[in-house]
Amino acid sequence: MRIAVIGGSGFVGTKLIATLLNASPEYDILNIDKQNSARYAEITRIANVLDADSIAAQLKGTDVIVLLAAEHKDNVTPASLYYDVNVQGMKNTLAAMEKNNIKRIIFTSTVAVYGLNKENPSETQPADPFNDYGRSKWQAEQVLQEWYKAHPDRNVNILRPTVIFGEGNRGNVYNLLHQIASGKFMMIGKGDNKKSMSYVGNVVAFIDFLIQHKTEGYNVYNYVDKPDFTTNDLVYHTGDVLGKHIPTLHIPYCLGMLGGYGFDVLGKIIGRKLTISSVRVKKFCAVTQFDSSKAMNSGFVPPFSIEEGLRRTLKAEFGK
Repeated sequence: MRIAVIGGSGFVGTKLIATLLNASPEYDILNIDKQNSARYAEITRIANVLDADSIAAQLKGTDVIVLLAAEHKDNVTPASLYYDVNVQGMKNTLAAMEKNNIKRIIFTSTVAVYGLNKENPSETQPADPFNDYGRSKWQAEQVLQEWYKAHPDRNVNILRPTVIFGEGNRGNVYNLLHQIASGKFMMIGKGDNKKSMSYVGNVVAFIDFLIQHKTEGYNVYNYVDKPDFTTNDLVYHTGDVLGKHIPTLHIPYCLGMLGGYGFDVLGKIIGRKLTISSVRVKKFCAVTQFDSSKAMNSGFVPPFSIEEGLRRTLKAEFGK
């Protein structure tokens, strides 16, 4: 089985390729990315998802596509890049699949399609994205829906993970854990808002599960590792794993948002993307809790507990 990972040179892609290479001797893995892979250069081919012809040329002989390529950071400018990469990139990938008669695709979408502060949404929750990233991912899903309607013999698996963390990641969870571990952490609000998270080792194992076992139909799965931690829980676990007391300063939500807007203005004035913004404050304080019972009842067994994933991450990044 030849598996093409599109956008596999980043954090999740590198972990996925490692998992797939160890999963089965029958897998023939190809990475297609606009930049080379630091770890898997020998199986990487350079192509941009925005170039349909180059993608199509690289996909000859492929059986399954895992589409990871995405524009996903909070402060991408111009915002049209979200739609260029996430929506047009999907259209280009499907066109390349048509040219090569490829019938299976796994697409990593996001729980951001549900919007903020929804009450533990399952896959049946109507989409209500609050930012361009979520809207562009939802539009990409809609493109995929229409493609499947025209090709009901094809196999589509959509994975909507919540925020992913793990060793080597430099995303929002890392930034939060780094602030907590530094002992200079400032809690905005009470810290009792729950945060659904996903450990990268489990996410990539679930993608392998989909490749092996979900070979028919159109399937959508949230992915969350349970239980959901509050921000206060993360402070406790960080201190426990690292063996240190974590002092925490609490400030009201309204002051936190005011500060976020101030950093928005400052960033525009100096022409730089700052690590603090109103969007990040809003996301930090939001309840981001999602239902993953469908994935957990699918037959998949996560290889790691979320506590183990958090311990591994904290030890690797901040342990001495």
